Amino acid sequence: MTTTLPMTTADRIAVIGTGAIGTAITHRLLTTGHPVTVWNRTPDRTTTLTAAGAHRAATPAEAVTSATLTLLTLTDYTAVHQVLDTLPPGLDGHTIAALCTGTPDDARTAAHQATHRGARYLDAGVQAGPDAFTTGTATVLYSGDRTAFDQHTETLARLGPPRFVGDTPHAAAVWDLTLFGLWYDAHLGLLRALDTARTAGIDLDEFAATATTQLGHVVTAVPATVSELRTGHHPPGPATLPEHLTVVRQLLTMRAGTTLGDGGLPAVAARIEALLAQGRHQQGLTATID
Repeated sequence: MTTTLPMTTADRIAVIGTGAIGTAITHRLLTTGHPVTVWNRTPDRTTTLTAAGAHRAATPAEAVTSATLTLLTLTDYTAVHQVLDTLPPGLDGHTIAALCTGTPDDARTAAHQATHRGARYLDAGVQAGPDAFTTGTATVLYSGDRTAFDQHTETLARLGPPRFVGDTPHAAAVWDLTLFGLWYDAHLGLLRALDTARTAGIDLDEFAATATTQLGHVVTAVPATVSELRTGHHPPGPATLPEHLTVVRQLLTMRAGTTLGDGGLPAVAARIEALLAQGRHQQGLTATID
């Protein structure tokens, strides 16, 4: 079912890059009543979109100058930077948003390129696949020029509930990449644990039940962990730092030579040892990033 949102008065949209996400975004905008100009390095990849009503631009500059809001839905920031390098100066009144996963430096460079040409810049971390854009339920994190975000909020809302996460151009990149990192840390931690259990001949179904409980402790402790970081108060909780160090060293011994490695525990052990040298024996694990 298509969600009907109020039309903004000035948004003419350009979509640069018509891969899976760019195509889904273009279809979504067309079906919600927006005129859309598209450009892709390989023009044939825009054929289905022009058949659906999009206008094909001959160059990125033509696409950007035709629009009040340009969405760069490209493979990576290398492609983003290459496109931005082709744009002319004098883009006052135009907003460029890069929907791409990359590093904070990538986002800062893109912001500089866009603003140097007079455009306002939004960086956008994409936490969704093409299907979510098609249905208008995509999770996208935006940062950068708040005035530009406010101006185009109604249009961005057609893609999914827009979330503004910071005035710096790199805030969305930090948030986006950190969320991916959290997933990798948790998933690789689980894989490491399952591999260790399997190697020891432990029944994986039975082990998985206890692993689910253990991961649940981390999730339910998130509010308390945030509070400890805000206040700088690090109660021991389930264990003091010396007790944590003992377990970390045991894990290092057990994980030596395993396929997925030690999970960065040497750095954790070194940090705990440094805190103990400061006499912080009665603190908990959150003190390690104090």
